[in-house]
Amino acid sequence: MKSILLPTDFSKISLNAIDYAMELFRNEECEFYFLNIQKASSFVSDDLMTMSSSATIYQTIIDTAQKSIKNVINTIKNYYKNDKHKYYSVVDYDNFIDGINQICKSRNIDLIVMGTKGATGAESVLFGSNTVRVMQRCHTPVLAIPGKCKYEEIDKIVFTSDYLSHYKPDELQSLFTIASLYDSKIDVLHIAKEEELTDLQKNNKAFLDKIFKNITHEFIDLDDADVFDAVQDYVKNNNIKMVAMSSRKYSFLDRLFKRHNVEKFGYKIHVPYLVMEDTGDQE
Repeated sequence: MKSILLPTDFSKISLNAIDYAMELFRNEECEFYFLNIQKASSFVSDDLMTMSSSATIYQTIIDTAQKSIKNVINTIKNYYKNDKHKYYSVVDYDNFIDGINQICKSRNIDLIVMGTKGATGAESVLFGSNTVRVMQRCHTPVLAIPGKCKYEEIDKIVFTSDYLSHYKPDELQSLFTIASLYDSKIDVLHIAKEEELTDLQKNNKAFLDKIFKNITHEFIDLDDADVFDAVQDYVKNNNIKMVAMSSRKYSFLDRLFKRHNVEKFGYKIHVPYLVMEDTGDQE
């Protein structure tokens, strides 16, 4: 049984990500942990005025969040009526990242699914600050769902790689899981800037071919001066339903986190992003 963490602040963006997760894993036995993390600064003076003398700020915040999560879970249960799914509520009073890391460890979370702002026209910011921090500082894979992204079956996935890392199969398990659920085709996308691959890159590419042996896949080399334009165009022109990438230093994702690149990339992309930690050997 898979354990999925669903951080929520009860916004439309986070609720959309919850709906996406329910659809994505509708045929899988899953435990879903609905997590709301509160901090004292979220408690405003008007709330203090309505508290009973015996109440504490902490307990009032926790009780309110627990009630909200219960309402979300009841709505999900009534709408999806999925006997394969179990639901648990968790409310924490903590630093956002620390709270997520603690529950990932204590509940053996396999995947974090969370909403993110997505491409929004003139604003064109892809990732919200919390999503970026989770991707950068959590060891659990993250599936980020843009706010306006609606579920479609994941028949085609792009996995970006520079072939500089020797991936470990368990690091890509979340990618394997999703691909196997939908018999997805994976396009391993390499933006070629060098004349030819080094021996290290050739060996790592061959290893990827080996660990993807049970999944339909193809290696795609694109020659483009702008890596972000190349990925954007490929996703759009090939009806890609998900982009998967590693969080390795100097990787595509690492470069994407630089502000001007995030804005540029976020303007055109509306598909989910699967981010996996890469601890493999590097050049």
